Amino acid sequence: MTQQDYYTTLNITNTANEREIKRAYKKLAMKYHPDRNPGNKLAEEKFKEIKKAYEVLSDAKKRTAYDQYGHAAFEQNNGSDNFHSSFTSSTSDLNDIFGDVFGDIFGNQNKSTQEQGSDLQYNINLTLEEAVQGTVKKIRIPTLEQCKSCYGKGSAYGSKPNICTHCNGHGQIQMRKGFFSVQQTCSNCHGEGTIINNPCKICYGQGRIKKSKNLSIKIPSGVDTNDRIRLNNEGEAGRNGAKSGDLYIQITVKKHPIFKREENNLHCEVPINFVIAALGGEIEVPTLKGRVNLKIPPETQSGKLFRIRGKGVKSVRKGYPGDLFCKIIVETPVNLNTFQKNLLIQLGKSFGDFKGKNHSPKSKRFFDSVKRFFDNLTQ
Repeated sequence: MTQQDYYTTLNITNTANEREIKRAYKKLAMKYHPDRNPGNKLAEEKFKEIKKAYEVLSDAKKRTAYDQYGHAAFEQNNGSDNFHSSFTSSTSDLNDIFGDVFGDIFGNQNKSTQEQGSDLQYNINLTLEEAVQGTVKKIRIPTLEQCKSCYGKGSAYGSKPNICTHCNGHGQIQMRKGFFSVQQTCSNCHGEGTIINNPCKICYGQGRIKKSKNLSIKIPSGVDTNDRIRLNNEGEAGRNGAKSGDLYIQITVKKHPIFKREENNLHCEVPINFVIAALGGEIEVPTLKGRVNLKIPPETQSGKLFRIRGKGVKSVRKGYPGDLFCKIIVETPVNLNTFQKNLLIQLGKSFGDFKGKNHSPKSKRFFDSVKRFFDNLTQ
């Protein structure tokens, strides 16, 4: 089923700023919240859509990905949507609404010693066919994963870290020097605020272990060089059980032997012999989905550009394909036998003066210009 555009869901334009997005979300969420519409399944589904749209558009990175790739930006990990939290029908969602809207005004007073994991980047090379049609790539990446024995805490099972006695759990120590007060990282706990006396025997107190993991990456159709795909929580695990970082898939499309891509259009050079160029005919030209016939009109010159609509690359965001541009290259024949050479000699004689206007209009204009140039020099 086709998903509705997130901007349409919130009744805003794609140029709406952060405040406008929050205002629209609050208005609709209050209207369709299940607690205000008990037993109304349609309102519940509408609230899910509103919440999902807001979670994407209120996050700058997710919004950028959505503007570039649409819903395909979130179709990773076997179709699960890691960008969106699970839906629960409770009064906590009403609190979330006010928290999202007014949290930036009053500020967030919660502090945590947890440190989010680092983001990772994986460079992947695609053929033009894979980039245009979309594909699934299996990759293996080295990373730091949360220790399953201590759940990222670093302490052995059944034990807990002790509060550092040097900094009293603050991770910082204030030192006074005359009129000045200097704050430094505690050298005993290294800013953690706790000391692990009984470290986990699996991760040796680090809370994370080095591992390689296999992932299946869904590449949406229409991607191009320098595009990036973001996978939430697939980066390094955070410290002390904190959230994992993200994994970015950096796209590079390899050079193609036939086609050159410019945005959503494809370009190629098509050589033809001078007989077809002079008399016209029909030839086959390649596309990424097979061959198509191209009619060559008589007296076609080298460099002539033909446009075949709809045979380019389908846009990721807009959903319609570009065009294929075929540049005609009239090829001079080689390895002629005696009979063929004699035919060309007779053909050349039939033209008469090679500067004649009937058969070579460009040559005539060129030599006329050359003559005028030298005539002006001698005046």
